[in-house]
Amino acid sequence: MDVEVVAGLAALAGLATGLVTGLAVRVSERAQGSVHTQPPTSGLPPGVASVLSVLSSSAVVVDAEDRVLRASSAARAFGMVSGDRLVVDELLAMARLVRRDGEIREIEIQLGSTRGRRDGRWFAVRVAPLGTHGLVLVLAEDLTEMRRVEAIRRDFVANVSHELKTPVGALSLLAETVEGAADDPEAIRRFAGRMQQEAVRLTNLVHDLITLARVQGDEPLPQLRPVWLDQVAAEAMDRCRLKAGAKNIELAIGGCEGLQVRGDDELLVTALRNLVDNAVAYSPENTRVVIAARRADADQVELSVTDQGIGIPDADLERIFERFYRVDPARSRQTGGTGLGLAIVKHVATKHGGEVTVWSKMGSGSTFTLRLPLLSAPVKEPVQEATP
Repeated sequence: MDVEVVAGLAALAGLATGLVTGLAVRVSERAQGSVHTQPPTSGLPPGVASVLSVLSSSAVVVDAEDRVLRASSAARAFGMVSGDRLVVDELLAMARLVRRDGEIREIEIQLGSTRGRRDGRWFAVRVAPLGTHGLVLVLAEDLTEMRRVEAIRRDFVANVSHELKTPVGALSLLAETVEGAADDPEAIRRFAGRMQQEAVRLTNLVHDLITLARVQGDEPLPQLRPVWLDQVAAEAMDRCRLKAGAKNIELAIGGCEGLQVRGDDELLVTALRNLVDNAVAYSPENTRVVIAARRADADQVELSVTDQGIGIPDADLERIFERFYRVDPARSRQTGGTGLGLAIVKHVATKHGGEVTVWSKMGSGSTFTLRLPLLSAPVKEPVQEATP
């Protein structure tokens, strides 16, 4: 966890604790006439419950006998409280220590995890005395989403480092080999070709990283304008023509003409090109890849890419849009894939208010479908598939 985040949480919890403590003392003095008078044991002093109700953290107040006087709905939902008891042993032990010595304590705990798995929720807990009559306040801030984001960030950095290391290391090794083969023109030409391949791979990885950084944030895309899907399909197909021709794979465009969406034409072309690239890479020679646009309903259009490839196992379908996830790592290395293509497709679809789905059957091929909001729909009759 970042130091700034910890400090911010501690400051927020400290402010809330001080507010509640001060209010409780003042209310108790006013109601009882003296701080030495015993408070009522049936509930909280008036006004404290109102303050607790506006706190964003899960809040629990326990009395001198460890009974729960007040618990937020979140604290009960997360299993911290059952009935009038604090049922988390670590929290109960901390509450007793705080009641005994008056020192504020902090801890991070995980609740709801099962043996051998880390599927529970993480909380930053702050326990403080509440007044002078044995009341203790427990504040728990849910850190689960923060932990998840941190884990994703660590994995992403590790994966990027690994992916960059491969082509950079290959280029370094090939450069040394070329230097040692200065008297062999044939070897120099062969190794220079390999160096060019690794340079292209490195360039593609950097380009994909830049594109992913652009589309995965929360900021809206600037300067959206009407985009003709016919032109998007044609441009994406042109960029994949050379790779498809090397395997004698036929590229075809079909479906409806004249469909428009509002978006970024370059990002849409990139997303569709990634889908066609994948279709070509995972299809055998002498097969066919078809791009088709159609009107899904009154408000949406679908742009699909269908291949006759090897298909995707059911176990991998839910993960194929993750960054750097590869169904077949060996084949991906052979084709020069970066492992970011489908992640980019997913984020581009989301940025345009749409989604991407996949249908696949082993041995029969796959269909990836981009569903996007329709801008206008002067739909013509379906055209015959045209082979470029």
